[in-house]
Amino acid sequence: MKFIKVRAIVEGYAEGPALISKEPISFYGGIDPRTGVIREKGHPLEGKTVKNTILIFPYGKGSTVGSYVLLSLAKHGVAPKAIVNLESEPIIVIGCLLAKIPLVDKPQEDVFKILNDNENVKVIANKENAYICIEKR
Repeated sequence: MKFIKVRAIVEGYAEGPALISKEPISFYGGIDPRTGVIREKGHPLEGKTVKNTILIFPYGKGSTVGSYVLLSLAKHGVAPKAIVNLESEPIIVIGCLLAKIPLVDKPQEDVFKILNDNENVKVIANKENAYICIEKR
């Protein structure tokens, strides 16, 4: 197992398969709020679902309505279990707060070099001691 220190923004615990994008994600228009499927044309994750994943991407982009899309994903049961950003911005922070999705950022190591899609990741978002745990296969 590998442990990486992070900054906790929205506290909580989650475990699941990693879904990784080196590209930013727009929740408003980029993800279907009823299905969780990424529909942004040309996005590396186009056609994949965020449902029950640990969604890892650098930062969000787009409209502030994206916060409500995160809430809608949660209400429809298709939200990610947790989000890991390089740097979280207000749209993602507010959306995760509303939807009660654990959110961490500023990993102390390059997660894009360490992690692969579908590897099991645990997110421990606690203000005193936050980290992600990667179970390497």
